[in-house]
Amino acid sequence: MADPSPNAHFPRKVLIAFAALIGFFLVLVTAAVLTGYNPSQLPPSPAVFSRDLRFTDRPDGTTLVQDATDGTTVAVLPVGGEGFVRGVLRTTSRGRRNASVPPETPFRLARLTDGRLNLTDLGTQRVIELRSFGPANDAAFAVFLGSKAAIATAPGAPAVKTDATH
Repeated sequence: MADPSPNAHFPRKVLIAFAALIGFFLVLVTAAVLTGYNPSQLPPSPAVFSRDLRFTDRPDGTTLVQDATDGTTVAVLPVGGEGFVRGVLRTTSRGRRNASVPPETPFRLARLTDGRLNLTDLGTQRVIELRSFGPANDAAFAVFLGSKAAIATAPGAPAVKTDATH
């Protein structure tokens, strides 16, 4: 068997084709990034129930969860408990500080028609899809909606109607 010639070169047309292909994909990725295209993002679904909530840290280390419309206490998170809820609040607090959002600005917790649960920071308009963190973490926020609205609504099911819908 003969050894390939040391003077043999890789075919120029193949190199040009690979370069063109790489350039084409770079243009596609750049266009996707600049336009905000995200194929994994689900289209927005309308809310069947929502509740505006205020989270206030108290001097004793607990966190008070209140309905922002009437001031009623929804829950008191104990010191060291509800780690996921506290983690989400810590994460959003930096964005709020950077945007100079007053701490009393509420969050909107919404159950969507497809059963997903979203938390929207009404000060920064940041939306957090809670289901993406798993069902247990989704349920940690669902209790703040109350018994009827906390139940996931199946797609195509009639919307839950309440006075607190926004």
